[in-house]
Amino acid sequence: MFRITRLTDYGVMLMTEMAQAEEPVLNAAALATRSHLPAPSVSKILQLLLRNGMLESVRGAGGGYRLTRDASEISIRDIIVALEGPIALTECSLDHSSCEQQEHCNTRGNWNLINQVVRGTLGDISLADMIEPGFTPVLRLEKRYADTRMPVTQG
Repeated sequence: MFRITRLTDYGVMLMTEMAQAEEPVLNAAALATRSHLPAPSVSKILQLLLRNGMLESVRGAGGGYRLTRDASEISIRDIIVALEGPIALTECSLDHSSCEQQEHCNTRGNWNLINQVVRGTLGDISLADMIEPGFTPVLRLEKRYADTRMPVTQG
């Protein structure tokens, strides 16, 4: 089964919470309360997002964390990569991978294309989209790949 980790799921939840908040800066305790997530998990995720440039810390009495960019400029891919590392559906999709079957594999090229589509799609979905009620990623996909469709010929 292909799926993101619970930590990444929580990370997206926290980032959407921050993007929707009226306050520009939120601390870990406030985020844990708002999101109903365990405080240790929230702190761990915030540190990873901070280390990967998704958040910045604000010191002082009203300190905490804030987004480094507008929610429309932060993609779901950015968050996944910050929390999990490079997106790769197969081992050979990773840069600098060394697969024992590389010389004999007849599907590697297609896996690389599929991986590019997944990365591209996740890159096209912003944090602002995730907040939007009724957001439809399928429409975004159709628009993204509309000019790459092959013409159908009768014959």
